[in-house]
Amino acid sequence: MCEHLIGLETELKEKGIKETFRGKAWSENCREWVYYDCVLNLEKINNRYNFPDCVKIHINDDNKSGMESGFYCEVCKDAIMGIHAYFGENKIKVQ
Repeated sequence: MCEHLIGLETELKEKGIKETFRGKAWSENCREWVYYDCVLNLEKINNRYNFPDCVKIHINDDNKSGMESGFYCEVCKDAIMGIHAYFGENKIKVQ
């Protein structure tokens, strides 16, 4: 995991959030994408971590390619994804 997202990854691991996938998720534009079994509060996490400009909020609303939300680093091509809020009613919420 890249230096820009490693803090969030460490936090999720310390909280015991289950990792559901790690690897090249879907294209050559991905290096290491890690998916967690939780809903990430994107606004609160973004404000708390004050990520550099290269880290963008990523939301995929397409139910054919997999609904997800999280953070993507444009420089390193790494990402941390959680469950899309639409499906996360009974999931852990990370603020």
